Amino acid sequence: MTVIRESLAAAKRSAVHLEMRDVYTVESERDSITAWRNGFRRDPADWASWWRPWHDLVHATVARGVVMRRARIVSEPVSEYIRYEYDGTFTNITAGELVRWLPRRRATGIALPGNDFWLFDDETVIVIHFDGNGGAPSDEVSTDADLAKLCASAFEAVWERAIPHEEYHP
Repeated sequence: MTVIRESLAAAKRSAVHLEMRDVYTVESERDSITAWRNGFRRDPADWASWWRPWHDLVHATVARGVVMRRARIVSEPVSEYIRYEYDGTFTNITAGELVRWLPRRRATGIALPGNDFWLFDDETVIVIHFDGNGGAPSDEVSTDADLAKLCASAFEAVWERAIPHEEYHP
């Protein structure tokens, strides 16, 4: 995540993130997913309970004029993990991200890279490699112009078809 944070802090115009998995099992979310399964929901009015350093970084980035967008391609009915993620997305939006959801059936016909990615200023791509269970991510940084072009094209096609968070109800 460090390379993503560094790239976001250095972004000048844009940062886009495309997520395409229905399940992520990253270690840092283990406790919050367990709490969510047990009925805990974050209170949007209680910022102190959920605001984290990530939100500070997003807020500062957006305040510099960087447009930050996140799109998620999801199967329907959505997985338990996507319900958990959906319930917490208000934190991303409060920090300044724009978020949209694309039902996987509506993604047919879009040329997509094989992995989730971040794209910064249409130049730097961070490809995120997950294991088969959605865990143990590793990052691959590239400034290859053809890869950046593919990722930019894929993201824009997804964004155009996707449903804004406030209108999507899984």
